[in-house]
Amino acid sequence: MTDIPKLAEDIAAGSRRALARAITLIESTRDDHRAAAVALLEALRRTDPPEALRIGLSGTPGVGKSTFIESFGMMLTGQGMKVAVLAVDPSSARSGGSILGDKTRMERLSRAPGAFIRPSPSQSALGGVARRTREAIALCEAAGFDVVLVETVGVGQSETVVAEMTDIFVLLLAPAGGDELQGVKRGIMEIADLILVNKADGPLKETAARTRADYAGALKLLRKRPQDPEGFPRAMTVSALRDEGLGTAWDAITALADWRRAESHWARNRAEQSERWFRAEVRAGLLARLDREPEIRAALERLGAEVAARRLSPEAGAAEVLALMGAGLARGDESLDAPGVSP
Repeated sequence: MTDIPKLAEDIAAGSRRALARAITLIESTRDDHRAAAVALLEALRRTDPPEALRIGLSGTPGVGKSTFIESFGMMLTGQGMKVAVLAVDPSSARSGGSILGDKTRMERLSRAPGAFIRPSPSQSALGGVARRTREAIALCEAAGFDVVLVETVGVGQSETVVAEMTDIFVLLLAPAGGDELQGVKRGIMEIADLILVNKADGPLKETAARTRADYAGALKLLRKRPQDPEGFPRAMTVSALRDEGLGTAWDAITALADWRRAESHWARNRAEQSERWFRAEVRAGLLARLDREPEIRAALERLGAEVAARRLSPEAGAAEVLALMGAGLARGDESLDAPGVSP
């Protein structure tokens, strides 16, 4: 039995062991653990923890995300900041397992006193993040971290989900030619606050400068967003290997964050994120009921067979299941109550 008040107290005191235990708790799919996780998050919310700067980071395969995060994190911890890294590893569609090797790749940062690294499997969640990444961010904030870095599984159109739970979204790219520009979709370009061309060193330095210029030109063609001051979004070059350009990138991130706070975009964005989080939890709870409620599960099997035999259309079958769920909610069936949520 988890002692929720004690766990919340330890997290608020900055205990990394308690934070790790809490993240394990919120990632559990057991009903009793889910109820405890909801109680823990509510207890921590009442303590009104300070807001951390949430930074989402995505990038093409081989761009050096782990190297960048380690160098960037070491720079921030060297300035006295506490940095949490939530790294999401893709899960196997066949076995459901993940390698979870990010902490191994960030050996220096994992030993830094002011850093906390937590790899998590993406499991069935889409968008490059794990099912409970939002809640893990809230736990890190409650533990007093100044910066929370969320590393996604890799660049793609679905990576836009991470922008819905962070304050600043950074897209990391490698020096390349025009094909690279074609390979990154417009959707992720439109949400990027900062594009960093990594590996701007040695023989790739000039190539990186040209790539930065290409992306800077592409950004000018996008419609200006109300949450951006003059000069944003912008493209810059960095070298994580040689620790070059990291300070300038951090200055750009903090300048953008400060402007958004001053112009009320920060508070508005956080409020919209909370509402999206709420709606996502409702949708996830409804989907969970499909597997948990015997009557609905039996209807799914029966109607699924009807659809497979082409005696019923998928649309009509889905409508019948939804009607059954609606009837259960109208009756107030206890079996349809979401775990950990009081009626």
